[in-house]
Amino acid sequence: MRCPYCSENDSKVIDSRASDGGAAVRRRRECTSCKSRFTSYERVEKTARLMVIKKDGSRVPFNDQKILSSIQAACGKRPISEERKLEIVRDVEEIVHRDFEREVHSLEVGRQVARLLRETDHIVFVRFASEYESFESIEDVEEAIQELKNMPPPVEGQNELFTEP
Repeated sequence: MRCPYCSENDSKVIDSRASDGGAAVRRRRECTSCKSRFTSYERVEKTARLMVIKKDGSRVPFNDQKILSSIQAACGKRPISEERKLEIVRDVEEIVHRDFEREVHSLEVGRQVARLLRETDHIVFVRFASEYESFESIEDVEEAIQELKNMPPPVEGQNELFTEP
């Protein structure tokens, strides 16, 4: 590792620990030449990129930022924490990398996002589903809402708008 202070190419590791939820390793280093200390981060590079097959048949690399931006758009001003949004993105990424080796259909990615949003907030779910499912009529929206009403009662603290009294 090259020292950022003197550009010497020799340093020793003083401390290592997992960072970013285990996705990276944080290393505290000391330059053997100038004795300056600095921090480096190492991330695992995924050699086989997962490709997403879009509705039109084209293939693009899996991009977790696209998932996050679609979740943020669906959330709007709903009281969903950024941490929960990032947790959903991580969960979806973990699922598709675990269940699909090289390619995954965008519909499957959308299904996973919708499932996790349904468990999080019903309004956000309907907003996301209206884009993902390409609702074409008010009946399509009503059907999605009816499915939500037929779900088991939500966990305490979850939006209770669709539960029966």
